[in-house]
Amino acid sequence: MKKSKLYTGHGDRGQTSLFGGERVAKDHPRVDAYGLLDQTSAAIGFLVVSLPQGEMRDELQQVQNALFDMGAELATPPDSRLQYKLPRVIEEEDWRRLERLLDEYDAQVPPLRSFVLPGGDETAARAHLARTVCRTAERAVVRLAHEEEVRTDVLTYLNRLSDFLFVCARLLNHRAGVDEVTWTQRPRTDSATEPAG
Repeated sequence: MKKSKLYTGHGDRGQTSLFGGERVAKDHPRVDAYGLLDQTSAAIGFLVVSLPQGEMRDELQQVQNALFDMGAELATPPDSRLQYKLPRVIEEEDWRRLERLLDEYDAQVPPLRSFVLPGGDETAARAHLARTVCRTAERAVVRLAHEEEVRTDVLTYLNRLSDFLFVCARLLNHRAGVDEVTWTQRPRTDSATEPAG
């Protein structure tokens, strides 16, 4: 079988094709949204490669598959005749599964008594990075939803996913026996307490 070229030149003028053939600018909200889902998956992949074989690694790889399916959906305009060719779409069961995992992982870590800063064990820091990228993707999908139709299950899944990545980071620090980095309020300076003007 002949290999296809990795480049086509079709996007050299700043446009790309949605699933179905419609040409749009590469900074179109739809392209930005599914591009940031890809970035989220890459950040999760950066976390996964640092994890041993086990349940968290397996669950995160399932998340990567879900993000790919979600990206395919966002790359397909709602009125496209190719909607029926989409892979499995995100449904309530997908984000409910994240909720169950959230509860399961959260039960294994100490109660949260302070704001947590990204850091601690390296794998936990990678989970925090993935969490922040996921939040960026969520904001992009919300912006798209202001202009075009986006199913509620997609938005709910992304909201749960960032929370899930947060508790993954906490559990990874806990399992590694590493203290979480917590926010410490800095003392106010005299100038900060003086009224302006």
